[in-house]
Amino acid sequence: MKTLASFVFAIALSFSSAHAQTLLKDVPYSEPALARQVLDIYAPADAKNLPVVFWIHGGGWTQGDKSSVQLKPQAFMDKGFVFVSTNYRLLPDVEMGTIIRDVAKSLGWVHRHIAEHGGDPNRIFVMGHSAGAQLAAILCTDERYLNAEGVPFSVLKGCVPVDGDTYDVPAIIETAETRCRVHNLALPKNGHRQKFGDDPAKHADFSAVTHIAKDKGIPPFLILYVSSHPDTTAQAVRLGAVLKETGIPVTLLGGKDTNHTKLNDDLGLPNDVATVALYKFVDESLQGN
Repeated sequence: MKTLASFVFAIALSFSSAHAQTLLKDVPYSEPALARQVLDIYAPADAKNLPVVFWIHGGGWTQGDKSSVQLKPQAFMDKGFVFVSTNYRLLPDVEMGTIIRDVAKSLGWVHRHIAEHGGDPNRIFVMGHSAGAQLAAILCTDERYLNAEGVPFSVLKGCVPVDGDTYDVPAIIETAETRCRVHNLALPKNGHRQKFGDDPAKHADFSAVTHIAKDKGIPPFLILYVSSHPDTTAQAVRLGAVLKETGIPVTLLGGKDTNHTKLNDDLGLPNDVATVALYKFVDESLQGN
């Protein structure tokens, strides 16, 4: 096992002439840490007690990397945040439950250690794109994963899933397979049914909508999605409806003139509609905190 120092290096970043930041790269969040059990920390220089964005990358649970953050680290550091991006193990090397537990373990590390890097462990926003949106939503609704890591829902100030299609896994499976049957197409060999374990009970258990209930301390949600995409739109509306029914604050924004990749890539751009909504959401969620 390599030492912590061999996994972590700090470099000064010059994203703009007006600001200096630091990056801690490949920080292990498990002991011993496997190859993908690492995270990156982006922090403004001299950061102290700043709110934290915890970012979960997408990639269909089979690929992707914590480096896929586009404009987000700089955008959030400019707003006075510490930004964390995490890796996790992937299908088919591990199953879905292990992936969720990896991300929960990473967030547990952040809760315990982010103060050492200028972050406030009691003000964390959980965000993710695509597969990362499902992982963000399940962490913020099914308390078992974070409870196992000693992280109470009370430290979560908001959840922002970006264009996910699996907040209700049975529904997306039925939608996709019905579409295939109606059009006389072969059923997918590695679709959501297989990725989520080919067990209806697991499909429900890995769905955020299954676990939403009153008086659990579930944080407010901002659900971003592509309005022209029928599956992510339906899933966003479904998740939003269940949250609203239980009295959990939720805002939905369907992006226009965008797509699955662009919606995520553009977060942090000045005057981007989704970015404006995201900043408004985090500002309102932090009021009084």
